[in-house]
Amino acid sequence: MEADLSDPNVLSDAKRYRATLRDHAFLKKLESAYSAYEKVAGDIRGNEELLADPDFKDEAAAELEVLKGELEKAERHVLAALLPPDPFESRPAVMEIRAGTGGEEAALFAGDLFRMYCRYCEAHGWKVSVMNENATSLDGYKEIVFTVLGEGAYGRFRFESGGHRVQRVPVTEAQGRIHTSAATVVVFPEADEEDELEIPEKDIRIDLFCAGGAGGQHVNKTESAVRMTHLPTGLVAVCQDERSQQRNREKCFATLKARILDFKRRQEEEKLGADRLSLRGSGDRSERIRTYNFPQNRMTDHRIDLTLYALDRIIDGALDPLLDALAAHDLDDRIARALK
Repeated sequence: MEADLSDPNVLSDAKRYRATLRDHAFLKKLESAYSAYEKVAGDIRGNEELLADPDFKDEAAAELEVLKGELEKAERHVLAALLPPDPFESRPAVMEIRAGTGGEEAALFAGDLFRMYCRYCEAHGWKVSVMNENATSLDGYKEIVFTVLGEGAYGRFRFESGGHRVQRVPVTEAQGRIHTSAATVVVFPEADEEDELEIPEKDIRIDLFCAGGAGGQHVNKTESAVRMTHLPTGLVAVCQDERSQQRNREKCFATLKARILDFKRRQEEEKLGADRLSLRGSGDRSERIRTYNFPQNRMTDHRIDLTLYALDRIIDGALDPLLDALAAHDLDDRIARALK
């Protein structure tokens, strides 16, 4: 594989080169995991031999207890490295947040979720680009669609799809009563030229309109905003973030392709009867995955029965403990299914 990476025939074929890079990375990860496993196994064999020596018996026995625990972890890493990688994991993500039940408070919560993801992206050096937004007067959103440009963004956020519920005293509540509101999040990978997704022009309807919101006379009085509808599926993408209609067309088409790709992927998974959707969700927006309880500073993810009393930090973008737990749970499920 390393020889292929320096082969001129491979280097001159962009598609083949990217595929070779992915395969090489997969094998290197497996090689590293197996080497670590072999080292621990070798240390165990060495300490087992020392058990026969009275001078080192106690020390070797204590070392063996530690090494046996390390061997279990090393074996899990090998099993994980043997699993076929998700071809979309390393891609940028397209995310959509919509206010659900709860009126203005739901829109405020949607805004909080957007800022939470933005802070996480900022901490990881990822760029957030807003495609379309429907803002409210109180700094909330009825809907906002954005892309996250960064290596592995989709892999990190893929389990965020579903219904998010909030329990708190809204700023609009005069009597201090706790309200329950909701917002929905949908995450899908950005389409790539490797997908070979052919979309005939006749299958797309394009509507032009004046963008709303801030932006001045140019934005509000020229038809720079673009809406594209994929007629066979009914999927819609809108972009009004750029002043240029052409740029909005390009970004809108990229988002539409991502929606179509995700739609087709879900269809294929359903045909195969795949149960790979356990954490990523069925796509049903009504599926409640998480509750944010502000009075108790508590966040609960209902899919993995995880409760963290650190909501103030989570809502400020400290998502790693949550995302790590979701990824670990997903990995355990994949390993268990592979071993059946």
